[in-house]
Amino acid sequence: MTTATTITELRTTLLQVPWQGAAPAAGILSAAKRDIFVLEIETQGGLIGMSYLMPLRGGLHTLDACLQELIAPHVIGRDATEVEAIWQALYKSNFWLGRMGVTVFAQSAVDMALWDIIGKRASLPLFRLWGAARTEIPAYGSGVFRGLGRDGMIARAKEFTAQGLKAIKMQVAHIRPWREDVENVRAMREAVGGGVEIMIDVNMGWDADTAIQAGHRIDEFDPYWLEEPVVAEDFTGYRRIAAALKTRIVGGESHFGRNDLRPFFEAPHSVPILQPDPMRGGYTELRKIAAAAEPWGIRIAPHLFHETMVHVMASIPNANYLEYMTWNDDLWIEPVLPSKNGTMSPPERPGHGLAFRPEILKDCRVGGQRIKG
Repeated sequence: MTTATTITELRTTLLQVPWQGAAPAAGILSAAKRDIFVLEIETQGGLIGMSYLMPLRGGLHTLDACLQELIAPHVIGRDATEVEAIWQALYKSNFWLGRMGVTVFAQSAVDMALWDIIGKRASLPLFRLWGAARTEIPAYGSGVFRGLGRDGMIARAKEFTAQGLKAIKMQVAHIRPWREDVENVRAMREAVGGGVEIMIDVNMGWDADTAIQAGHRIDEFDPYWLEEPVVAEDFTGYRRIAAALKTRIVGGESHFGRNDLRPFFEAPHSVPILQPDPMRGGYTELRKIAAAAEPWGIRIAPHLFHETMVHVMASIPNANYLEYMTWNDDLWIEPVLPSKNGTMSPPERPGHGLAFRPEILKDCRVGGQRIKG
């Protein structure tokens, strides 16, 4: 039966947006522009939900092809309010080819757009639809990139603290030997003082032995966490590092959903904060991960995308920090920005409350499609 919430069309817009200023000096990103995958889902009654992905390593046209062939046939004609049923149908139908990777990315875009529709239909922001737990979440300034060098990293960190942020994240590994990384952490602590939390991101750049060797020295400077010290699959390495160091070990951004994170739940003391990525399961899976983590005392500090994750964090009991990366603030008509006290608040607009600036959608478009039943 066709109703006002029956899904009638999926529309994609593929964007390549110039970076604000120089490209990030992260040492692991090579894209000359920002790749943004935008999805709109429209219903019979004219409701439109929007979501976006930022795959970071290319793949815009691959995502578009995946959506058309493997995702849309299971979505067109469904009721947009059947979010859980659609999530399960997409996951099971693509399990043989997917389970992780591009199919889950495309599925996540659908999931977040559907929740946007439901919020708009209910005239509620998502965090209130899900049962608001708070209206302010602490944020840390991210983007203190290793490629900036020691002085450049310190200068970037001080820009964040001048905004009122009480925590920053700096990078180590990949382009510098670990002993130099240790000296960079020492210099950062001396520069920002004891009142600022320092997160440290390895981006999977070490093996367990190196992480332990470097980590023993980094422990001296009281960092808040050491993030993704080894490759995502090395759960034994995570446990070894956590047992050896005083600094808490965190991770999860490169994992796909609850099943991929299961070893962390089986040893909850090794990783007390998880960092799931919304592109690897959408809002539905992020909320389930938070619910599964909470009984074990594990908190959630999601990977990137603070403007969408602010709603999840405002609706769960075990929220930790939002990651504030400034690189997409220019995309939005009304960006989500930190307050002077170092926190972020979700928009009170229906759904996730985000809208791209029209000129971005027009001037930076490099492709896209319309998919109808």
